[in-house]
Amino acid sequence: MPYKVDARGLSCPQPVVLAKKAVEQTQEKVIEVLVDNAAARENVSRFARSAGCQVEVLPAADDEYVIKIIREPGATK
Repeated sequence: MPYKVDARGLSCPQPVVLAKKAVEQTQEKVIEVLVDNAAARENVSRFARSAGCQVEVLPAADDEYVIKIIREPGATK
């Protein structure tokens, strides 16, 4: 089951900080970050890719996105 982070209503850099904390502190292979603005979507995606993870961005409800961060073997813990 994916680890979920709700970053709706937060402005950058807070969604990135929460995503980074989740990547560092959980052992789940998939982390889902829920955001509600384009800046957070882009910044969280950029962070995850720089950490060596795969990223999938899925539209959710009205202007919300689920960013799936998928750990790859050897990705930053």
